[in-house]
Amino acid sequence: MMLRRALSALTLLGAVAAAPLAHAQTNGLTTPARHVTIMDGASGAILFCDDCNTPMPPASMSKLMTVLLVAERLQSGQITLDTRFPVSENAWRNGAMSDGSHMFLELNSEVSVRDLLRGAIVVSANDACIVLAEGIAGSEQAFVTQMNERAQALGLTSARFRNVTGLPDPDHVISSSDLARLTRHLINTYPELYRIYSEREFTHNNRTQQNRNPLLGAYTGADGVKTGHTDDAGYGLVGSALVNGQRRIIVFNGLDTMAARRTEALRIMSAAFNDFSVAQIAAQGEEVGEAQVRLGSRRTVPLVAQNNIIIGGPRGVQSALTASIVYDGPLQPPIAEGQVVARLVVEGPNFQTQEFPLAAGRRIGKANWFSRAWEGLRLTLFGG
Repeated sequence: MMLRRALSALTLLGAVAAAPLAHAQTNGLTTPARHVTIMDGASGAILFCDDCNTPMPPASMSKLMTVLLVAERLQSGQITLDTRFPVSENAWRNGAMSDGSHMFLELNSEVSVRDLLRGAIVVSANDACIVLAEGIAGSEQAFVTQMNERAQALGLTSARFRNVTGLPDPDHVISSSDLARLTRHLINTYPELYRIYSEREFTHNNRTQQNRNPLLGAYTGADGVKTGHTDDAGYGLVGSALVNGQRRIIVFNGLDTMAARRTEALRIMSAAFNDFSVAQIAAQGEEVGEAQVRLGSRRTVPLVAQNNIIIGGPRGVQSALTASIVYDGPLQPPIAEGQVVARLVVEGPNFQTQEFPLAAGRRIGKANWFSRAWEGLRLTLFGG
């Protein structure tokens, strides 16, 4: 039997605490951009989703994964910022001699990882990405294999990478929500490296190029992250800003012009801070209710949040939300502590219902023989 017990309305929710969420809110913003995600940086809660889980061609925004792997190799000591890699003919022809973004690397020259990283991050240099991939993994395709393996390990289930640059390939895709998760991981794990994303220009071989991120210098607190453009994908952006101690991450794609990307970047980032909010229902391990137990050593079992339970969405919506504990019950013992036995369902007007697992807060064994016999007799005589 499915049991539901309503909790108090969510009008007194506390402040946010860090914990990832993957649930989507679908109201509160209209934009011509496609595949839109707004994420709270602290919690990972998705505050707005418009087709955010559909794989899309990310163009140069996929270089975030390329950079992440380089960061991990730096952290492990496999390479250093002073390590120098040669510029192969492949990197030269498909980077410096191509129509795409590049940092004018010279064939057969050697370039430091420090400069290659800045080229990849600040000016989206395709040649830099290929040189890094070949230097680390031996070939671009070997590095791509590592990118895909890392994406799966991070839970980025929509990601399928076919190159290190984001150049057009029908099988090179990732969702905007997974791009937001990737960005959050990069920001939180490698804050020193992430600072490079705020640099406004980069000079190499006496050529200075500008960072194309339209948020930098135009939106207070903006410090990254990455633009993207191909004919198939349109103009897109992964953006992030830190304002009054709160971080928001936005991702969108599919606009027709660079000017439209700038306009929507500023508008969506403004909405991310002004029109959306997050709230915590319960901290990890906090008791949120109890469930009935039949023929157990106790009649009830406490239910605790398996993770921090955080919701996000348009401001004003949360005051009308309700939360209910739902489970198939009464529960049958034995019940192990930490076993997921129920779920918390949060719902309300203009809000996409969200569910969160609840675990048993203690072990519940079977009742003794006398209690079981008495319960059997009771059910026989009076029904249950």
